[in-house]
Amino acid sequence: MTVHRMEPLSALIASLRAHPNVAEKLNILQAYAPSLPVSGGIEVGDDAAAIPDGNGYLLFAAEGMMEAFIEKDPWFAGYSAVMVNLSDVAAMGGIPTAVVDVMWTHTASPIAAQIWEGMRAASMAYGVPIVGGHTTRFPIERTPLLAAAVVGRAQSLISSFDARPGDALMMAVDLRGAYRWEGSLCWNASVNSPPQRLQTDLRLLSELANEGLVTAGKDISNGGVPGTLAMLLATSQCGATLNLDTIPMSPGVDMLHWLVSFPSYGYLLSVRPEKAAEVRAKFQSRDIACEVIGEITPSEADASSHPITMQWHGSTALFTHITPAPHPM
Repeated sequence: MTVHRMEPLSALIASLRAHPNVAEKLNILQAYAPSLPVSGGIEVGDDAAAIPDGNGYLLFAAEGMMEAFIEKDPWFAGYSAVMVNLSDVAAMGGIPTAVVDVMWTHTASPIAAQIWEGMRAASMAYGVPIVGGHTTRFPIERTPLLAAAVVGRAQSLISSFDARPGDALMMAVDLRGAYRWEGSLCWNASVNSPPQRLQTDLRLLSELANEGLVTAGKDISNGGVPGTLAMLLATSQCGATLNLDTIPMSPGVDMLHWLVSFPSYGYLLSVRPEKAAEVRAKFQSRDIACEVIGEITPSEADASSHPITMQWHGSTALFTHITPAPHPM
């Protein structure tokens, strides 16, 4: 995936739209639809389900790991299964309580032990216990499968349904890392970090929520910045202008590669303009990069779609139109 840094914006947009991880997020409404009739009125499309319980919110999320990822790097797949779930809860303004896992592997495969080593490492690093789950060991060769789920709590929510036109679009990302392997899209700023720093950084989102500093947000998923932004806009039913020149990124990383990368700590936030400086200062006090990278804009006149416009090197072009997400029945 090599794109010249000065490649025209139109070519960059074409490459982004063709990337399978981004394309999946642009069609994310297909994943929401089946659960809408049975969601009990809970909004579908946030990083975690937020269930009011009279004293705040119970948060509930799950993530599955791709088979190719598990086979290539089983230790990091195990680590990531825990890490990404904790990030989902943090993205909602919550604090994670506990994790459960689901794992299917071949009886004779060493992968199960490596996955567990990674999950244990993440559990200890973030201080969140793994309290059970489901394990199946097959006597015949098969592709390993791994998923995990998390519960947590929040007093105040950061929801992906609440971005408003006029909000500043901000990106916070921990740049103190490196790609896990050559060609990887996993920007790892977690494995070698001190546990206390990881835990304090994760709680920062809860502080922002409780102080009312953030309107909406999502953690940056494997759809990268454009895929995550598309999901945020679908649920908030807004558009956005994204200025690629202001995106915080590691020096020397190609723009296309960075935009589709999955950072171990990365969030897109919708913030009222007058609060942007305070939000930036909160992250920067933790040595986490945070910048305004655009603006939330109104939907089109008939509210049938929401445009994402990109700016780069003085050029402006339409990236895509987002279809609004339906609400529970």
